[in-house]
This record gives sequence, C-alpha cells and structure tokens, in this order.
Amino acid sequence: MQCSWKAVLLLALASIAIQYTAIRTFTAKSFHSCPIPNPVNCSPSQDTDAADRLCDESPTFSYNLSRKTHVLILATTRSGSSFVGQLFNQHFNVFYLFEPLYHVQYTLIPKLTQSKSTTDRRVMLGASRDLLRSLYDCDLYFLENYIKPQPVNHTTDRLFRRGASKALCSPPVCESLGGVDLHLEEGDCVKKCGTLNLTLATESCREHGHVAIKTVRVPEVSDLRALVEDPRLNLKVIQLVRDPRGILASRSETFRDTYRLWRIWDGTGRKPYNLDVSQLTTVCEDFWNSVSTGLNRPSWLKGKYMLVRYEDLARNPMKKTEEIYDFLGIPMDSNVERWIQNNTRGDRSSSKHKYGTVRNSAATAERWRFRLSYEIVAFTQHACQQVLAQLGYRTASSEEELKNLSISLVEERDFLPFS
Repeated sequence: MQCSWKAVLLLALASIAIQYTAIRTFTAKSFHSCPIPNPVNCSPSQDTDAADRLCDESPTFSYNLSRKTHVLILATTRSGSSFVGQLFNQHFNVFYLFEPLYHVQYTLIPKLTQSKSTTDRRVMLGASRDLLRSLYDCDLYFLENYIKPQPVNHTTDRLFRRGASKALCSPPVCESLGGVDLHLEEGDCVKKCGTLNLTLATESCREHGHVAIKTVRVPEVSDLRALVEDPRLNLKVIQLVRDPRGILASRSETFRDTYRLWRIWDGTGRKPYNLDVSQLTTVCEDFWNSVSTGLNRPSWLKGKYMLVRYEDLARNPMKKTEEIYDFLGIPMDSNVERWIQNNTRGDRSSSKHKYGTVRNSAATAERWRFRLSYEIVAFTQHACQQVLAQLGYRTASSEEELKNLSISLVEERDFLPFS
C-alpha cells in the first residue's frame, strides 16, 4: 500500500519532534542517577520501583563518574594567577594545567589581544569551552588540534609552559626520572624530560582525583555558564581579582614594549596623546561585569563560584588557601602548606624571573604604590572608580597618601562563596 505525501510529511514531523524531545531530555540539568541501563541492576524487565531501588543503591552516575572536582582559576594577566595556580599544582591529587587556552588563541586568532571583534571573541570562547571540557575529561589529545606543528605519535615539545605543571614534569609523564618522586624546576623540565607524551599525560590526569586549570583568556564568568551547567562536569570557578592599579604597574614593568606609552607617561609626567587606555579600561570592565554576575548570585552559580582578592591571599596566604580548599571540598595537602611557607616570605631577589612565584607576598601586593606616579594612579582611579568601589579598594587623594603604607587601601571585605 502506498502512503500519501501528507502521511509521509506527518511522519517526518513526528520524527523530528521525537528527536528534539530526546535531545532536550538528554541535555537537561537533572539526570537520573542511573541513566544508562545496566543489564545487572537496571534491566528493562524489572518493574520501575525495583529498578529505582537498585539504581539508587548503585554508585551515583551523572557522567562525572569519579566525581572529580574540576577547578578553573579565572583571572587576568598579572593578577597573581601563577601564584594561585601553584596552590593547586603542589597538591598531590590535583592535575594542574597552566594556560592551555594559549594554544587556542594563537592558533585561531594570533592577534586577538589587539582585536575588538565580537566575532573573534565568539570564536575564541567557543573553542575554549570545547577544549576545557575535553581537558577536564582528561582528553589531552584534543590539544593536538591547536598545537603547531601538530604532534607526531601524540608527542610534542611545543606545549606552552609545560614546566609550570608538576604533573607533566614528574613520573610517569617524565620517563627519564624513572621511579624517583622528583619535581623539576620549570626551566629544567623540557631539558631533562624531553618531548611530552600526551598519552602518558592523559593517563596521569586520569590517575589524579581532581583537575585544575588556570586561564587569563576568558573575560567573564558568564562566558563559562555552559560549562558550569554541564552535568558531565563538577566545575567550580575561583575568580581572582586584583587592584587595577597594581595590575597596571605590574604589566608596565613586565610587558615593557606593549606598555611603552604608559612608561613614557610615568617617566615624563606627560600623557601621550595616542595612549591606548583600553589596556586599562578593558580590565576594569571585565572585572565589573564578571564580579557583578558572581555577586548577584544567579542560581546557575550556586555552590560553583568564589571571589578571591589577590591582596587578601597575599596578606594571609595560609588562611585564604584553607578557605579556598574548604569551598572546593578538597582536603588540604601538606605539600601545599609547605610550598606556602617556603614561597611567601622571600625578598625581591627570590623571584628568578618575571613569572616567578617566590616572593614576599604581602609586600608584593603593595609595591605598585611606589612604581606608579600619582598622575597615573589618579587617572586609573577615575577610569575604574566603579570596580574599585565594588571590590573594596580605597582611592588615594594625594601622593603623600599613596606612599603612606600605614594607610590601607584595601577595605576589610568578606566575599563569602555562593553556597
């Protein structure tokens, strides 16, 4: 019997509707604790109540089988993110990656830092979210799409700042060290470990209980909503902020060519007519938008977001680190405690290079007061007045007040995690 074209059309529409419903059900926020039928304890032949009981008695299943905690340190350049990253890198049960999104940016949009294109931002964020999701699932092979030249036989010597990850410079990933439990300094890692085997790195990631990633390439926490709501992940965001005046001072010293005009202004007292003020205002706008989202406590961030000021961490690193780990639900590790004790009491000469983390942390947080002229400080305070007030940073009304360290420019604030 032949079907009329109307019947065929109706069948096609019904099929589309069924598929759409299935997709919506599959991507819904809440999943049954046993979504994939198990022939032993969830067989279709069993009655519903019995199946529910048996599934409830089995280990909870919501795609993140091991219930790993996935940590994202959301920061901006020169805000203390390398320091915060080490608080996770030193933990024996945390697999830490330093700026993997570097490869996305410099493969897709090499000049993104100068680009204001909305399209560029969307491309970057879409690819970044896909990569982060894969890395949290310990699929390091996904990185091969962005590493140039492309890895051969899953090995590469081009992973950005590999040496900043303890797991990638220790056995079993670093085979040359044999069974010795030894961590190499960043500069020695590539020399002694050779090329990175992504298969070994993937295995190491899976053996760790948690995964932490640091990035300065995601502007706002709202850009992460798809990942935060992804039921396959247990993602928690640590948003790190710092006084914009301190960020500007640190960037001017570290990126001397890029911030050359700011340095001219600082040295001569004359503001260049072609100064790129967006190098400052973009930071403040991103902080304002992102922190506003976090402090407004949307339901999708409940239990997933913690705001940390670098200055609070620098002044009392042990206490603040304990608060961070308590928020994450991960037990503190003695290796982390030891690292804090050894790396927050050094003098200026203790830091070997511009990205170093060995320093007197409390003094470092305030050093910008003596690096920037009052004219630049006053300009920054005016340009960023909203976010300074939002984050509890006081303004200096004179050069004398700026240099007077007995006057704190950081208000006492208790930014409690959204739980």
